[in-house]
Amino acid sequence: MSDQPRLLCIDDEVIGLKVRRAVLERAGYEVVTAPDGRTGIELFTEQLFDGVVVDFLLPDADGGQVALQLRQIRPEVPVMLLSAYPNLPDEVLDRVNCSVMKGMGTEEFLRSVDAMVKRHRSSNHASR
Repeated sequence: MSDQPRLLCIDDEVIGLKVRRAVLERAGYEVVTAPDGRTGIELFTEQLFDGVVVDFLLPDADGGQVALQLRQIRPEVPVMLLSAYPNLPDEVLDRVNCSVMKGMGTEEFLRSVDAMVKRHRSSNHASR
């Protein structure tokens, strides 16, 4: 894997996805996007990522279901759940590394992503 961290962003909201992609690319991430859970899972199966950012509400599944499937494929890759809902069920939150509110500030979002990727990369480096 290159030095540039790779993220998979799964969201059906086109504008929000474009904004997140632009923010993350400016911060040095390579970003691959998917408009729904099925496409995201296919991409995750075919490619390597340092982390996944997935929306809670998708047209074909909820983000918790997608996270569960991603964990079955590659449990070491961290998953961040985006949601407009402040009180998600524990069974959903247990499937992800962290949950962030949609609409949070750009800097706070980037800090959360950076921390998630840094933990993943350091644990991968330590296990080699």
